[in-house]
Amino acid sequence: MRDHQTNDLSANPSADASADASINHEWPLWEVFVRTKAGLDHKHCGSLHAADPQLAIQLARDVYTRRQEGCSVWVVRSDQIVASDPADKAMYFDPAEDKVYRHPTFYKLPPEVDHM
Repeated sequence: MRDHQTNDLSANPSADASADASINHEWPLWEVFVRTKAGLDHKHCGSLHAADPQLAIQLARDVYTRRQEGCSVWVVRSDQIVASDPADKAMYFDPAEDKVYRHPTFYKLPPEVDHM
C-alpha cells in the first residue's frame, strides 16, 4: 500500500517556515476611496495590496473605476489609519440634547417653508 501525504501545513515544519516568510514579504494593504462626482465626498470602496502609492493608485483605478464612475481616487495605507475606540463613544459623540443651538425648536417657520 502507498502512504498518503497530508496537505496539513502543521505536519511539515518547513512549510510553516516558508508560509511565515511569504507573509513577511507581502505588499502593504491600502484602503481605497473613490469620489464619483465633483462636489461629492469620497466613499470607501475596498482594499488592495500594492508595493507603493503610485501602484496603489493604478490598481485602485483599474479595480474600482473600470466604468469611468470616478473622478478622484484616494489610497491610504491601512497601517496609517488612526481610529477612535468604540468604548470612547461618549467622549467623541456627545448627545446633542445638551446643545440647544443644534435644534431649531425655538424658530417659528413661515408657512412657505413648512415642508422642512
